[in-house]
Amino acid sequence: MIEIYKKLLEALNQGTSAALCTVTQSAGSSPQKAGSKMLVYSDGSIAGTIGGGAIEMASIEQAREAILEGRTRLFQAHLSRDLAMCCGGRMEILIEPVGTRPKLVIFGGGHVGRALCEVAHQANFEVHVVDEREEHCTTDAHPSATQLHCGDPLDLLGQLPFGPNTYCVIVTHSHRLDEELLYRCGEQELRYLGMIGSRAKVQRFLARYRKRGMDMSRFIGVHAPIGLDLAAVEPGEIAVSIVAELIAIRRGVAASDHASLSLCPAAADNAIEDTNQG
Repeated sequence: MIEIYKKLLEALNQGTSAALCTVTQSAGSSPQKAGSKMLVYSDGSIAGTIGGGAIEMASIEQAREAILEGRTRLFQAHLSRDLAMCCGGRMEILIEPVGTRPKLVIFGGGHVGRALCEVAHQANFEVHVVDEREEHCTTDAHPSATQLHCGDPLDLLGQLPFGPNTYCVIVTHSHRLDEELLYRCGEQELRYLGMIGSRAKVQRFLARYRKRGMDMSRFIGVHAPIGLDLAAVEPGEIAVSIVAELIAIRRGVAASDHASLSLCPAAADNAIEDTNQG
């Protein structure tokens, strides 16, 4: 048991995303009893065990989802009825995410990017700001940023913390840069990808992607226009609307429950048709 706590402390010290799974109740024939622990990392690797077999595999999947959401959950299962295991007992497992501060990459350190960095920091995001303009990529401009990446954003993509627990927001000063970043970031494994701009801007980008023969499926999960529909105008208001959407995604609120246009295949196709007809 002490080894699990050592691994847990190591994860916390290194900022590694993981979830601690603890058997809180067991009844009947079950592979482990109350108090057994297992640490699950975001890639599905583990330390310790809660009994192996289907219950452990199901708990790992539950833990990975909990890491993404950043919320504690209670997983209960009847081993034979729910998981087709030979033993007929029941188990209850408490799953507690640790070290799961989500990362937010902001492309663009201008007025919206500055406000977004501050609001996201308050919402416990680890914020990375990317901008080629030196005056918009300083600690004075972004005192709450975890890290500043100064230089051409397209050249810095390989240095950014992309991954399944990373949120990415495109709010640069250049439509041409936005277009290329949206395409390039669409290749990454991300929890969230959003871009500021009107529906007309999104439609133009999609039309040009299609003409270039790009795989349109990569844009299915893009949120654009970005943020909840709060009628936001000022940079601070826009930042609040964006972070509100990020929180909704993080906490597992369905896309239909908020107003941002999350591009689905039909929406992408309609956007292309509308642009071609215009």
